[in-house]
This record gives sequence, C-alpha cells and structure tokens, in this order.
Amino acid sequence: MAGLQQRTVLGHPRGLFLLFATEAWERVQYYGMRAFLVLFLVDRVHGLGWSEGRALTLYGWYTGLSYLSTVAGGWVADRFLGQRRAVVIGGTLMMLGQFLCALKQEPLLYAGGTLLIVGNGLFKANISTMVGQLYRPGDPRRDSGFTIFYVGINLGAAVGPFLCGTLAEKVDWSLGFASAGLGMAVGVLVFLLLQGRLLAPEVGAPPKERPRISRGAGAREPLTREERDRIIVIFVLTFFVSIFWAGYEQGGGLMNLFTDRSTDRFLLGHEIPTTWFQSVNSGFIFLLAPLFASLWPRLAEVGKEPSTGRKMAYGLLALALSFVLLFLAARRAEAVGKAGMLWMVGAYFFQTVGELMLSPVGLSMVTKLAPTRYASALMGVWFLSNAAGNKLAGSIGALAEGHGDATVFLGIAVGSAAAGAFLFALGPLLHRMAHGAEDVLPNEPGALSGAAITS
Repeated sequence: MAGLQQRTVLGHPRGLFLLFATEAWERVQYYGMRAFLVLFLVDRVHGLGWSEGRALTLYGWYTGLSYLSTVAGGWVADRFLGQRRAVVIGGTLMMLGQFLCALKQEPLLYAGGTLLIVGNGLFKANISTMVGQLYRPGDPRRDSGFTIFYVGINLGAAVGPFLCGTLAEKVDWSLGFASAGLGMAVGVLVFLLLQGRLLAPEVGAPPKERPRISRGAGAREPLTREERDRIIVIFVLTFFVSIFWAGYEQGGGLMNLFTDRSTDRFLLGHEIPTTWFQSVNSGFIFLLAPLFASLWPRLAEVGKEPSTGRKMAYGLLALALSFVLLFLAARRAEAVGKAGMLWMVGAYFFQTVGELMLSPVGLSMVTKLAPTRYASALMGVWFLSNAAGNKLAGSIGALAEGHGDATVFLGIAVGSAAAGAFLFALGPLLHRMAHGAEDVLPNEPGALSGAAITS
C-alpha cells in the first residue's frame, strides 16, 4: 500500500503534464476544424456552397452531438474500458474522421463527422476524469489543477486556428482537415508512449483492474441521500452552464461570420485572416489562467472563496457584458459598414473571464461531487451543457439571417444576465446540497484521490 501511495504522489505533477499535453493536441484538431468549418460550408467556389442558416444549423448539430456523446463514452469507460483505453480509441476515431472530411465530399463529411462525434464522446469526459483522479478529496489544489489543465485545452485552441485555419482558409480546405487529423495523431502517440511512465497504475484503469475502494466500491450499490443531492447539484449547474455555452459558442458560428463580413480586419495595411480571431480567446486564457489558478487557493486560505455556483454566476454575467459589446459593434457596422477589431477583442476578453470562472471550475466540481463508481458517466452529464449549448448556439445564430446580428447579440446578453442573477441567488442552496464536498481540507502527503485504497 505504501508503494502504491508513493507512486501516486510522485506521478501527480508528471501525470498532469501528460494529460495537459494530450488534451492540447486533441483541442488542436477540434478548434482547428471549428475555426473554418462554417466558412468551408458557405464557400460557393471551393466549399459546399450552403446558405449561412444551413451551415450554422449543421455546426450546432455537430458540436452539440460531440458533447452529448460523452455520456455514453463515460458510461462505457466506467463499466468496461477504463478511461485510458477510451481516450486512445476516441482519439484514433477522431483522427480518422478528420481524414474523411478532408476529401470534401458531402457524404464523407457526414461519415467523418460521425466518427468525430463518437471519438469525442470516448475522449472528452474520460481525460477530464483522470485529472480528478490525481487529487484526494478536499485537496485545495484541485480547482487550480483543472485551471492548469485548462491551459492545455486552450494551448491547442490557440494553435489549431493558426495552423489548421490558415492552411484551410489560405491554401485549401482539405489541408485544414488533414492537419487537424495529424494533430490528433500526435496526441494519441504521446499518450501511448508516456502513460506507463507518468500515470500511477490506478489512474484510468479498467474497472476490474482498479484497487478496491473503501467507500462507494460497488457499481450497483444504492445511492445515499448525500450522493443524490450532489448529483442534483451537477444537473442544476449543467442546465445553467448550457446557457453560457449557447452564447460562448457563437465564436465558431455567428461571431465568426460577423468577423468575416462586418469587421475591419486590416492592420498596418495587411488583412488579418478571419480564422485567427478564434485564437484571441486562447491568448487571453494564457494571460488570465495563472491569475485564476493562484486566486482560488488564496481565497480558500482566508475563507472567502466563492462557492461553485457563485463562480459560475459571475461567469454568466461576464458573458452578458461580452454580448453588450457585440451588440454595440453590430450597430456600428450597420451605421458605417464595418466595426473595429477592438470590439471583437473586448468581447473575447469578457468571454474568457467568464469561461475561467465557469469551465475549469465545473470540471473540478464534478470530480468532487460524483460518486466514484459513476465518475466518468457524470462527467459526461456535465458535458451535456456543452451539447445543449452548442445546439442552441447554432439555432440562435441562424436567427440572424432574418432578425439581424444586433438583435441576436442583444438577446443573448439579456438572457445570460438573467440566468447569472438567478444562479447567484441559488448559490448558497447548491453549496449546502454538496454536503461538504467542496470544503477544503488540510493537505495530507500521500493521500489518494477519491477514497482510501485498502489492501
């Protein structure tokens, strides 16, 4: 037992680095494709020549189903595969999906999209669950660890649009898809080569190979009252966070189109490619994530750290501010033809603040509240917020064809502000329903995540 604990402690920072790197490469392929997918679909010369409404609707279905599939992917890992195998299989499927899309034929686009959806379902929830397995209950570093992991997500989100987006927009759409597939191939290879050295044996292991857990071990053991309350909290926060993503995911849809046709993108005599704006958010992540990673432990030390619900409420309010700026930018474009780039940069800044208040905190929250035997499945439930939000984003963005950009941007601002105010009021109740799972405990060297492992 002592040896197992030692391997877990020594593997913790290195294991976080491996998961960070693997997720970064997966995000290269996802955000790389996200940066140009709608542009490819509406391109009448070299793309498929669809209408904006049809393209945004497909975008919403694709991104929504990608996250909806994480529920099934998490369940399969919890019951059969384990998180490690699920990540490898999922990454391989996504690689193949990108290569099919690179052929630029509509039937193959649907086939490739299907592989991407299934692959994301197996990959996304399970790699996040493994991050949570690196920490013991009550570890004050958990939220910060997920914030560091989130930097990996956004490292890939920054590189993807520059690499894949530039190749797609300036050379050929096929090269964009192919480079995204190669990025996923690198991620899978890195994980396969280093998992044995950098992850403790119990992290991501199949159910039959995991050490016996002293509490919550039985897969069919009835839920306790505390566990039921905690699961309810996960579902309630998932609902509110879906509203956030419905606005945030306009970045790859309506905001992308607005940037392309209604934003003055010239700087020092050169036109900035539309896809590059997809990396602005990630640039802000790199600047702000270290601040948030150090903020939560410091607030916890003095007993002033906001509850998870309150943090997420602040995130929704920040999103509302971003769409106020976009509403003003759209009105400016209506008046003079083009809006300045600073409107877009400001909007991405507030969206990034909201994202850091909400997304890494949410990943951490699920690993705190989910019963160990349902960890990945409930992480998949958490990603339902992304599924619903992405689908809503496509449907809401498509409304701009008939109602105009400004009207849609204003509606998102009002809706997210109202949701944020309501969630702020619910914060104390949700914190009580967590039954102490969010409480910070003294750091104990050698403690394991999830529960004590018995011999």
